[in-house]
Amino acid sequence: MTAPITLVAPFAGWLGLLDEVPDPVFAEAMMGPGLALDPLDGVLRAPADGHVVSLASTGHSITIELANGAQILMHIGIETVALRGAGFAPAVAVGDTVVAGQPLIAFDLDRVAAGARSLITPIVVASPGFALVDPAPAGPVVAGDRLFAVVGESVAQVVDRGGTAQERVVIVGPGHGIHARPAARIAAALAGLAVELTIRGDIRQANARSPVALLTLDARAGDTLVLRAQGPDASRALDAVSALIAAADPDAHELEQAPASASSSGPVCASPGLAVGPIARLRIAHGDVPHDGEGFAVEAGKLAAARKAAAERLGDGGIAVAHRALIGDPEMGALAERHLAEGRSAGWAWRAATQEQADGLRATGNPRLIERIADLTDVAGQVLGELGHGGTLGAVPDGAIVVAEDLLPSQFVTLQRAGRIGGICLSAGGPTSHVAILAAAAGIPMLVVAGSGVLGAADGAVAVLDAGAAQIDFSPTADLIATVQARLAEQGARRAVQHRAAMADAHTACGAQIEVFANCGSAVDARNAVAAGAEGCGLLRSEFLFLDRTDAPGLDEQRATYQAIADAMQGRPLIVRTLDVGADKPLAYVPMPTEENPALGQRGIRLSLARPELMATQLAALVAVQPVGQVRIMAPMVVDRAELRQLRAQVSAAARDAGIETAIAVGVMVETPAAALLADQLAAEADFLSIGTNDLTQYALAADRGNPATAAMIDALHPAVLRLIAQCGIGAAAHGCPVGICGSAAGDPLAVPLLIGLGVSELSVTANRVAATKALLRTITLAEARDIAQAALAADSAADVRALVRARLGDRLQEG
Repeated sequence: MTAPITLVAPFAGWLGLLDEVPDPVFAEAMMGPGLALDPLDGVLRAPADGHVVSLASTGHSITIELANGAQILMHIGIETVALRGAGFAPAVAVGDTVVAGQPLIAFDLDRVAAGARSLITPIVVASPGFALVDPAPAGPVVAGDRLFAVVGESVAQVVDRGGTAQERVVIVGPGHGIHARPAARIAAALAGLAVELTIRGDIRQANARSPVALLTLDARAGDTLVLRAQGPDASRALDAVSALIAAADPDAHELEQAPASASSSGPVCASPGLAVGPIARLRIAHGDVPHDGEGFAVEAGKLAAARKAAAERLGDGGIAVAHRALIGDPEMGALAERHLAEGRSAGWAWRAATQEQADGLRATGNPRLIERIADLTDVAGQVLGELGHGGTLGAVPDGAIVVAEDLLPSQFVTLQRAGRIGGICLSAGGPTSHVAILAAAAGIPMLVVAGSGVLGAADGAVAVLDAGAAQIDFSPTADLIATVQARLAEQGARRAVQHRAAMADAHTACGAQIEVFANCGSAVDARNAVAAGAEGCGLLRSEFLFLDRTDAPGLDEQRATYQAIADAMQGRPLIVRTLDVGADKPLAYVPMPTEENPALGQRGIRLSLARPELMATQLAALVAVQPVGQVRIMAPMVVDRAELRQLRAQVSAAARDAGIETAIAVGVMVETPAAALLADQLAAEADFLSIGTNDLTQYALAADRGNPATAAMIDALHPAVLRLIAQCGIGAAAHGCPVGICGSAAGDPLAVPLLIGLGVSELSVTANRVAATKALLRTITLAEARDIAQAALAADSAADVRALVRARLGDRLQEG
């Protein structure tokens, strides 16, 4: 058995069992063992280090291979292949090396949810000979939380190869081609049959027993495949598999209703934005590469040194990792050595090897694979540069719009270092290429596949690029230039103001102070929050210290951890949620009986009160944090005043034992309808209230977030949830008790005016939402927010509420 490799959550969401997936292919583990994750954010990240071995042409599923050979399939939603790519934006390609946490696919939650049967995402071990061990319990997770481990087993299937090999040609039937579901059915059809069957496409072949290998064929409707079978059951296998391949895709009936993906028949936006400036045609002076070398040993040594030096020059980002993998690719090295053995020079051999690999990618016809040719060209140039044969870029004026056939990542970096790039327009390229990712990260407008006509643009002529509208005007009027320059000036001024204002306290347009805090789960999160302008931490999830271990953290460990986070907050308020675990998030060292409905069981403060030794140690560590008073303590899942009084008594006892006379602020999380309805009683004795909209919504709407049939109902902007928040605001106001929001609704721009209009005075969001939330608040008055909130309370649905806010705020929502 191989050493286990741990997988982490690729996005935030609700973790459940695979048998909860509303699709028998996954629920019955036909694709392999795994878990299911219902997403709460729209970026699928790598669950472990590995490389991409399969990516659906529609962008809805991806498979990565781990270092131990296990292949992990992640399928975003159910029946999402019918969306034909709409709503999905892959950030990687087949062959890319990825690291845990690296973004793989961005997807539009709303758009995908509207067109899919379910958003629930299976994460399965899709290769035979590997097992899933020690799975995490069902419940909420955030990106990076541990999911399960994968180990290799000593399992092999022996197939009797007797008999004559048989071949059959099959045309892929109408529909979506061989994606996850057909691949699983093909593999399942061979179960129990004594046969070895391979399927060959134009350039690849796959073992028909491996669903992942079948995905790598990228076989689409109308493609011709050759089946080759050998063994006693060859004829039966060919009949079964041929029928599955030739049959119409079972999901094809949805094809007419599915939204079409963006067309690539014209210019495509790779990075939105406006630019106006002189055209700069990219010119590269290439060095001469000698054909013949000085012998195999000498040239092999030169090439090895150049590859090593080029790899060492790369940084640590995801693109650098991918390029380093290409430079060190053993197949590229083998191709180069073949040319070296023929007497060629190191430079000539390396260039030839990369060109052969590029030809192989081009032959697939897959646009996303073809985009990776630019990366091959780039690494070829980097190694050639180390050999003294690199090209040099011509000068580009500051603020110019660079026009070229294509642009390599290393060239982009060189241009950036030399001056400011105004925009980029490529006749070729692709929207998911690495240079497109770099441009988007740098905020540089970029158009791709604009056609060869753009290469005739005159150097130095002023052009206007509107990448968001997929347009470039090479002969703009004076009025258009003036208009665009005015818009750019306005945008620049607004961003500069927002950047400066992010470090200032948040307030509404009428001057009312609204605190913008950040949710944290570590000292790193706390540092990021402060850097983003957060005024405090509105929710520190303390259970990160208690989970995934065999014993409870001791007093010294807890105190040191909390102190490090408080230090990172640099004196800002730190609100710590006491241990929030239960049967849905069990602790290995706290025996708990199985509960039929953990969400309504012994969790949160109920468990803490039932296990006083856990609470006592945690409170002793929290009250010891210096300076005294920076830490504010709140308990989860409080229902009534009796539980609050027990918490306050325990905090007072911990402070007294530590000789602390300063009062420690104690608050409660309002996560149950009971707490919202009794907010006036709680506010009379609490120092603050903090509403957890995720659980409050679940309980108010009787909709289990872990149930695919009801998960789509979870929307904190539902009028019923808003009325509970309003009740909480009224009850707290009667006693002058501040109310905050630490659930995900706090970071929703459409929710912000509603929440402050209902009496919320503190919003705790993710660090990357701090600046935008502050900017949006500054455009809204309290009177306006209250008016919008009152109208929302009378709405019929969450959709109506969202439409109402959009209509009232209009362009101001761009600030958020």
